[in-house]
Amino acid sequence: QVQLVESGGGLVQPGGSLRLSCAASGSIFGINSMGWYRQAPGKERELVARVSSDGSTNYADSVKGRFTSPRDNAKNMVYLQMDSLKPEDTAVYYCYCNARSSGNYYGADYWGKGTLVTVSP
Repeated sequence: QVQLVESGGGLVQPGGSLRLSCAASGSIFGINSMGWYRQAPGKERELVARVSSDGSTNYADSVKGRFTSPRDNAKNMVYLQMDSLKPEDTAVYYCYCNARSSGNYYGADYWGKGTLVTVSP
């Protein structure tokens, strides 16, 4: 079993910064990809950042150059550093990972419950 817990959401003004953290726990053998999705009210969930085990990262075009998602494999954590925030970044941000565990040796997808980021004056 794998659990993911996000933290760091809140209210920030346009142009400001916020840093989200995600910690994975459980009987983890290893984490393959790890990263972030977000979903605004009434909209589809979209990929924000996807980090492979070697650190290679893909970003959505809408956040490229503004967000970074460093990963700490030793701590089973991933972060989302959000700079130059815009109102359209307002969403619930979900951490995810594809992890190998005692229950899923070959890997399975897991999701956090989400943390709300609101960008508003």
